[in-house]
Amino acid sequence: MSGNQRRQQTGARPKQGNVFSRIEGHFQGKTLAGFLEVVPILTTIIVLLFLFGHADNLIRPMPYVSGQPWDFPGIGIIVLVVAFYLIGLLISSHFGRRLLSGLSAILLYVPLVKVIFGVTQQATAALGSQYNFSRVVFLEWPRDGMVAMGFVTGRVYSHERTESMVSVYIPTVPNPTSGNLAFVLEDDVVETDMTVEDAMKVIFSGGIVLPEVITLARVPREPGVNRTNLVGRFETERS
Repeated sequence: MSGNQRRQQTGARPKQGNVFSRIEGHFQGKTLAGFLEVVPILTTIIVLLFLFGHADNLIRPMPYVSGQPWDFPGIGIIVLVVAFYLIGLLISSHFGRRLLSGLSAILLYVPLVKVIFGVTQQATAALGSQYNFSRVVFLEWPRDGMVAMGFVTGRVYSHERTESMVSVYIPTVPNPTSGNLAFVLEDDVVETDMTVEDAMKVIFSGGIVLPEVITLARVPREPGVNRTNLVGRFETERS
């Protein structure tokens, strides 16, 4: 067998297979990316249309609304927003928190209801948790050489206030309602320009949805020290 024949048998097929694999991977990656981008938009539209229609059907037939000047399409959504605002004011008070805790305790003891209520409570807690996080940071966790993403939830000072520690919540993927809590010297965390919203997208997608660029920087807290010690600027790429 000649050298050309051997090269044709051993080299042509792998190259052809490699091309088809790259095309297949490109097609699958772009299709998945498009799906992940479109689904939230479609879900939002469907939920808004559902709320808009059902809220109007509930509010507009009421005697003090039907036939009145404020009887117009969309009044149901306005009433819902005002109702949610008033409920938020109520539960922000001491009485409201006690009332909500008692109601939650009752629902968690009812068979079947406690399953639905528990799952819904976890989901809403995950969606609302971004308002309790001040910023996104990276730290070496759970060992040196491995970097984890976390959310700063508070700060702890020493008695002399010469140095400070931050409490960092490290969520699990894809359920951020569970995770680990670490207390780290503030000089040891790595700051990032990633927003809490972008970090939540990374967690929920398991790392599939990534920002285009992630900038990391050390920010020392001692006075008189340069606070812009850049660690790195990384461009992300979907596999």
